Amino acid sequence: MKMVVGGAYEGKTDYARWQFGLSEGDIADGLECTQRELLNCKCVKHAEELVRRTLKRGGDPMQLAENMIRFNPDMIVIANEVGCGIVPVNSEERAFREAAGRFCTRLASFSDEVHRVVYGQGMIIKKEQRT
Repeated sequence: MKMVVGGAYEGKTDYARWQFGLSEGDIADGLECTQRELLNCKCVKHAEELVRRTLKRGGDPMQLAENMIRFNPDMIVIANEVGCGIVPVNSEERAFREAAGRFCTRLASFSDEVHRVVYGQGMIIKKEQRT
């Protein structure tokens, strides 16, 4: 697994296309993809929105992370950093941010590469060789 993270509108998807040779058809969208599409895609963008959707239907985002690791361990995950800035007053939004942080932390711990993108420029913040 590989992850590309950064703030909203920082160029993460374009960076991932260039870095990993992806086409538009290789990328599922966490805003709307099905479970089947997620577990069979090369890449998913808006991964944090998978957490929001999972919470809304009463599911467990950590179980979703484990399923992604188990059934699609070679995927590329693109996620917005959602924990920065002002703490929301709304308890649902705070719960979403916490769950998204834990979800992404789990995926990053499994990933052999994590890239952070700022202003379209990527930095590799983790790179391991898997055996």
